Formats: sequence, C-alpha cells, structure tokens
Amino acid sequence: MEINWDYFATLMATYLRPQAARVVVLASILLVGTGLQLANPAILKTFIDDAKGGVPLGVIVSVAWLYLVLSILDQTCTAVTAYLGADIGWIATNRLRADLAQHCLSLDMPFFHTTTAGEMIERLEGDVNSISTFFASFLVMVVKSVLILIGVLVALFLVDWRVGAALGAFAVVSLVVLIKARSIAVPVLKQEREANAAVMGFVEERLGGLEDIRANGIGGYTMHSFGRVGRNLYAIARRAWVVRNYTWFLTTFCFLLGNLAALTLGTVLCYQHVITLGTVYLIYQYNTMLRNPLEQLTRQMQDLQQAAAGVLRIRELQARTSSIVDGPGTPLPDGPLSVAFDDVTFAYFADEPVLKGVSFTLAPGRVLGVLGRTGSGKTTMMRLLFRLYDVQQGQVRVGGTELRQATVADLRRRIGMVTQDVQLFHATVRDNLTFFDRRIPDARILAVINELGLQEWFTKLPDGLDTVLQVGGSGLSAGESQLLAFTRIFLEDPGLILLDEPSSRLDPATERLIERAVERLLQGRTCIIIAHRLGTVRRADEILILDDGQVLEHGPRAALVDDPDSHFAQLLQTGLERELA
Repeated sequence: MEINWDYFATLMATYLRPQAARVVVLASILLVGTGLQLANPAILKTFIDDAKGGVPLGVIVSVAWLYLVLSILDQTCTAVTAYLGADIGWIATNRLRADLAQHCLSLDMPFFHTTTAGEMIERLEGDVNSISTFFASFLVMVVKSVLILIGVLVALFLVDWRVGAALGAFAVVSLVVLIKARSIAVPVLKQEREANAAVMGFVEERLGGLEDIRANGIGGYTMHSFGRVGRNLYAIARRAWVVRNYTWFLTTFCFLLGNLAALTLGTVLCYQHVITLGTVYLIYQYNTMLRNPLEQLTRQMQDLQQAAAGVLRIRELQARTSSIVDGPGTPLPDGPLSVAFDDVTFAYFADEPVLKGVSFTLAPGRVLGVLGRTGSGKTTMMRLLFRLYDVQQGQVRVGGTELRQATVADLRRRIGMVTQDVQLFHATVRDNLTFFDRRIPDARILAVINELGLQEWFTKLPDGLDTVLQVGGSGLSAGESQLLAFTRIFLEDPGLILLDEPSSRLDPATERLIERAVERLLQGRTCIIIAHRLGTVRRADEILILDDGQVLEHGPRAALVDDPDSHFAQLLQTGLERELA
C-alpha cells in the first residue's frame, strides 16, 4: 500500500500554516544549531593538533573555552527546538482532532450504527496520536538531520575527497535503503490500528452491558470472546513490530560498513601523513554525526510508517460524507407546525422496509398519539421527522415545507424531542438546560422552571442552577432527567414536539410533575406522542395505529372511541386503560 504523499503534504500544510511565524522561528533556530554542531568537531581538531604541536597553553585554553561556549549554545538550541517543535506539533494535531470530531458529528446515523464508541475513540485518539509524534518531531529531527547530513558531507569533501566520496557513498546507500523500505510497514500497521479499534469497541460494548452479562451468567463466554480479539491484536501487533523494525536492521548493517570505511581511511591517510591526528578525530566525529542523522531518519521513517497508517484511516474517515445534506433553506413558519407523511417508505437495510407507504396529516396545534407493537415503525417515524434519516420514497412535510428543502439546523431548531433516555452531561444544571449556550440568562431559565410548575423540584437542587451533574446524569432519577429535558424544550420554544412515552417508568409523584409539565408544554404547539400504553394518549386529539410499518388506523380519538368497530375501541375493550373511554 503506497503512501499518498500529496495528501500527507496537504494535511501538514493545512495544520501548520496557522503557525507559520513559529515555524519560521523554529527553522531559524535549527539553522543556527546545525552550524554550531558542525563547528564543534572542527574546534576539537584544532585543539588536538595545537596540543600535539606545542602551541602555547593560553591559545589551547582559549580554544577549549570556545568549544565550551559553543557546546552550551548548541544544547540550548537543541532544547528550544525540541520544545517548540513539540508545541507546534501538538497544536496542529489538536486542531486535526477537533476537525475530525466536528466531521463525525456531521455524519448521518448509519455511520454510528456501524461504528462502535470504542472505534470512534481509537480513530480520534489512537490514529491522531499516531501522527502527533510525527508532527512534533518531523520539523526538528528530519529537517535538522538533513541539514547536518549535507553539512557533514560537504565538510568531509573539504577534508579529503576520498573520505568524502567513501562516506558519501555510505550515506547514499543508507538513504536508498530507507526510501525503499519507507512503505513496507504501512499495510500491517493499518491492520494493527484496526485490530486495536476492535478491542476498544469490544471493551466499550461489554462494559456498557456489564449488568446483563453478570445477570445472565455469560462472563465466561465474554472472557473467551475477549481472548479471541486480544489474540488477534497480539498476532497482528507482533507482525507489525517485526516489519516496523525491518528498516532499523538494514540501517544498522549500513552503519557497520560506514564505521569500517571511516576508520580504515582515517588510519591509512594518517600513516601516509596526508592528514593529522586531529583530522583523524575530525573524520571519526563527522562519521558519528553522519550516523546520528541517519539513525534519526530511520526512526522518523518508523514514525512515518505508523503515521501513514493513521493518516490512511483519517483520510477514510474524512472521505465519509453524510447523506443528510442541507436544502436550499426554505424557512419553516412560526408557531405550531403541521405534519404530513405522503406515501412514505423507508428501510434501514435494502429489501427490509420499516415503513411502507405511510400517509397521514396532522394540523397545527393538534396532538397525535401513535400506537403500535414493538417494531411497527413508531420510533422510525420520529427519526424521519427529526431528519436523522431521509426517506427512500415519498415526502415528509413540516409546516408545509418538504424536509429536504429546509436546512438541518433550522429544522431541528423548530422541532423538540424528549425520549425515555435523556442525555445529560457532566456539567451544571444551567449548562445541561441551555446546551452550554451562555446567551440564555438565568432569569429566563428560572421563568421556564416556574412556568412548567417545577419549582418544588428545583428547590431540592443543592446549588440551584450551579448544581453539577455527574457523567450520564447519575444521581438523578429518570423523572428528574425528563424534567430537565422538558425545560430544555421550553427554552428552545419549538413548533413541533416529539415525545417518546414520557411517563412510562416513573413513580406517581414524579409522573404528576411530568403530566403538569407536558400540559404546559403542549399549549400552542403541535405534538406527536409515541405511546407504549393507552393511558399516555389521554390528551391526544388524534390516534394513529401502526402495524408492520403501515397505517392500520388514523382518526380523531373521540370518534375512534365511539366507533365499536375501530381498532382503538377494541383495544379499550380488552380491559386495558378503560378510563380512556
């Protein structure tokens, strides 16, 4: 698998361009540091030759002091470049991580149905971290190594052309080996990242279902499955380690040849009195300096191979696009919104339709209760209204506007949804109610709490709006979580509200609070309520019964109750929730 160098270069340019000034400063310090490193061996050569040649002690001490000062400056440049390079690299990769997270949030639901939370963590953390080291060290190590490599070769040619030619050939051979080996490990490293993502996904799913695993006694099977995915990761990681270090073995062999050439040439030329003892040391030192950048380049090639695998996966993620795209921006009307399904057919998977030719209309300000068995399509209908998916056939209109003609942001601003499982964040009650929108004043929040009749609940919060909720809202009951969700909806002031059985699992006291909140919430708004029990649709103006993805019955609730042949009346006659009649 070849690395797409154009994409790699574009990625680096995109995230390094905002730090162009700092990159220029880093490059300048690199040049100064490279010059100091090249100068130090020449100063030591002078020191050795002067000491052997009987030069006055004062001159030798001056040379030693010069070497000491330049060494300190060299170490200072090295420390500054390491810090600045790492800082530039982490800023760049953090921006990349943020962009990837934003991109993932824009993807449609099918992506999240096929990608586990563990895999997402591995993509946003593991893959980005795999290239963060490359970003952080490339500017420092690779550029500096190339500059030192060129400087050393030029200096060696100035010392003696034979030395320069021999060690230059060694450098060329080593670089050719590195270039040939640069993409060897990319495919297996990509497999390693995918295997690691599979392990992360497995762990995340099993931890999420820990109670069920313990209750059903399937711990042994779970551990057996974990061992299987773990063994797969181990086998791939071991193979990746071998391939990743292949370039290191090749480079080490080249270094042996380079050392042999440097020592042999230095010894022969010294015995022939062509060069001095100090020059022999100079050749040895420059050979060491020649080896160091090649070793650095080897390490960077290994990092590049890891980064390339991460970049390939990042590119695949960036290439994923959402099927949910903004329409031309037809605005939705103010006030309560009408709803219309016109011959709607939808399937999550081909040839498995969940909704089949569903048609109905709901006038503005009306409340529709939706009944049906599990799998009849009730939740799917809600998802289509919120435009989490697009229909394959037919049209869905809200406020007279076909959903694909409105922008997604405008549509979701005008539609509110409350489900049984309310998503809460580790943040204050204020932030949970406003979704971190600091533009909403506290007075408005408190007014909504009062308007919904939730003062008693609010007074029980230890710190009021500053009460911090734990991750996932732990510490709050299901009813309290739904009370927060109702307040959210009221703050958004939508024209259409979707409720998924808002009081199915609540204690009587909390249910009464929910009932009062719902009554206030529905005033002047259109509402669709998914009902799992008949009592929930007491407040409904109309009833829609779904069966196997089709409309079994739709009409005014009162008329259906009075019609003994209606399916709704027959449900009442079975003895369930007789008080509805």
